[in-house]
Amino acid sequence: MAETNPFEIAQQQLADCGKILNLEPEVVDFLQTPMRELHVSIPVRMDNGKIKIFQGFRVQYNNALGPTKGGIRYHPNETIDTVRALSAWMTWKCSLLDLPLGGGKGGIICNPKELSAGELERLSRAYIERIWKFIGPDIDVPAPDVYTTPQIMGWMMDEYSRLTGKNQFGCFTGKPVAIGGSLGRGDATARGGMFTIREAAKELGIDLANASVAIQGFGNAGSHAVRLCKEMFGCKVVAVSDSRGGVYNPEGLDIEKVIAHKAETRSVVGAPGTKTITNDEVLELDVDIIIAAALENVITKDNAGNIKATLLAELANGPTTPEADAILYKNGIHTIPDFLCNAGGVTVSYFEMVQNTYMYYWSEEEVRERLDAKMTQAYAEVSAASREYNVNMRQAAYVVAVSRVVESMELRGWV
Repeated sequence: MAETNPFEIAQQQLADCGKILNLEPEVVDFLQTPMRELHVSIPVRMDNGKIKIFQGFRVQYNNALGPTKGGIRYHPNETIDTVRALSAWMTWKCSLLDLPLGGGKGGIICNPKELSAGELERLSRAYIERIWKFIGPDIDVPAPDVYTTPQIMGWMMDEYSRLTGKNQFGCFTGKPVAIGGSLGRGDATARGGMFTIREAAKELGIDLANASVAIQGFGNAGSHAVRLCKEMFGCKVVAVSDSRGGVYNPEGLDIEKVIAHKAETRSVVGAPGTKTITNDEVLELDVDIIIAAALENVITKDNAGNIKATLLAELANGPTTPEADAILYKNGIHTIPDFLCNAGGVTVSYFEMVQNTYMYYWSEEEVRERLDAKMTQAYAEVSAASREYNVNMRQAAYVVAVSRVVESMELRGWV
């Protein structure tokens, strides 16, 4: 079903964009299919001495604008269609931010919470041993994603360097700073999202200093978003959630206590001074801003009509289905689409690639200033396209991004 299959959603969104731009059918067909995908079996010796076979993927969706770029996810429910969808969205994300990069994505079907550090390292290195001939600084540059970390990127970079016989820091981004990572990468996704929220708030007349915020998801992006909402704008965060549920306090959460409780118990549920609510209830609270920072397909035709916020910021990939999009637009809820809102991560990853190439590294302040400029410009272009074509913000983001990819393909003689 299109509502639950992320790749069908990505294809539907592209088809809608094709109609807006009057693209030739063969161009749409070309853009709806990944350029290349790898399926690999990965044998890993576990701590008990037995061999376990893991399945992995790497999809390189489109490289018309430059080397493909995108994260690697470790998740027990990973599917090739999820990876395909995410690689498509990475293509549009890089184009939208005017980066000289295409889109890619990777994943391994595994539960990293069940693996020891040694097993995790062996799995990471074995994955690179399977795909290394198909990646590289000028070909395809992976990065962290769901349940992968800077340390995992460090292992992967080292394995790639070992196999190629030379240091190749630029083949992976999101690395620890000591081995070629960029300052400012840790909270880049959330911070980039904050810049777009700031720009949207100006348009909508939201006073951020007095705004109420609910955040679904407490992973890397969500946890940084909780901190930055208060640090950058003085917002009142009234609810947060993770995979086990959510917590709510209409007077505002004590963020430090929630973070400490999460660190101690591995969940925000039960944090002092809060009421326990469900993940669905977090999305339906009567607040100014909802930040969706969890997984795909959490806002559907079944619950979109219950969303009361003025502004929905999609820090997660694909949280809203096309049917839900139509409902939100009709109800006047302003949505900052995922591949604009969460593009801060890939933008600073691109900055990391530039620094690796130059072997000259920027200060954190420089990184943040450059990120602010990129995100602000992208938001302005999407907002302008929304007005020009009289379409919602997601459709406008597609118009801007796809136009650039199509122009590049035409100039290269592909179509």
